[in-house]
Amino acid sequence: MKQVLLIAGGGTLGTYTAEELLRLGHCVDVICLEDKASDNEKLTYYTASATPDYLEKLFECKHYDGIVNFLHYRDYKSYIPYHELLSKNTDHLIFLSSYRVYADMQHPITETAPQLIDVITDDPLFHEKDTYGLSKSKAERFLADNPYPKNWTIVRPVISFSMKRFDIIMTSKTEVVEAAMKGTPIQLPIEARGLTAGLDWAGNSGKLIANLLFKKECIGEAYTISSAQNLTWGEIADIYTEVLGVRFEWVPANYPHDLWRWRYDRAYDRAIDNTKVLKATGLRSEDFKSIREGLKIELDRLKNKE
Repeated sequence: MKQVLLIAGGGTLGTYTAEELLRLGHCVDVICLEDKASDNEKLTYYTASATPDYLEKLFECKHYDGIVNFLHYRDYKSYIPYHELLSKNTDHLIFLSSYRVYADMQHPITETAPQLIDVITDDPLFHEKDTYGLSKSKAERFLADNPYPKNWTIVRPVISFSMKRFDIIMTSKTEVVEAAMKGTPIQLPIEARGLTAGLDWAGNSGKLIANLLFKKECIGEAYTISSAQNLTWGEIADIYTEVLGVRFEWVPANYPHDLWRWRYDRAYDRAIDNTKVLKATGLRSEDFKSIREGLKIELDRLKNKE
């Protein structure tokens, strides 16, 4: 039995990572802003903002064998004081990066695929303003080069849908469910229809992340987190229509206010080769739910919550 801390673990990925860790027999503490209660003696929630001061006080009282940090840092420099504190107070630290670090140059994507930070040389605005994929790459490079304990593993999840967010290309949160209820169509960019979707059910992603913990061979490594079903966005749309009844209209892309997410992610083909993470975790393709099954599970959860 290990003691694990999930930082900002009350959301989409954290919920299923905690569930899998409990199934594996570990004890889990979760720091989150959500006001949650647990009826499992091995699961404890702390409603708080995980500031360095808060974490220092927590570490004075408890030692964690593993820490999974789900926080996103818009500027990687703001992560530096966190990393020093976290890496010195655990045996295994998992840092949440993203599949969005990858460029559109290798299909399917493996962990050594070229990254945007190196490939995008003709767009100074990208290097100046992107605060997601670029900041993740910079944080990854800090990890590889820092003087603190090298006890980390990097995870790069694809988009993970749950009852809190039903993603399809640029549409997220509960917009799909609301459109289905109202009978109104959702417009999707036709340029993405035949592209492989970087999408998975959060339950699959959480299972993969949890099973990377406490494996010595995973220290210092990076893993793309995906069950690699590699459906196209058009196929995903058909599943949403079948399960939810929502209608889609395919139109030319127009995202002037969300340029980085479209141009440097959703307009790319995101086929994943997950050989490395399957080998590390010991999981197999049959251990995962299909996109269709995951969608039905999340819709049932949403209905039960209501």
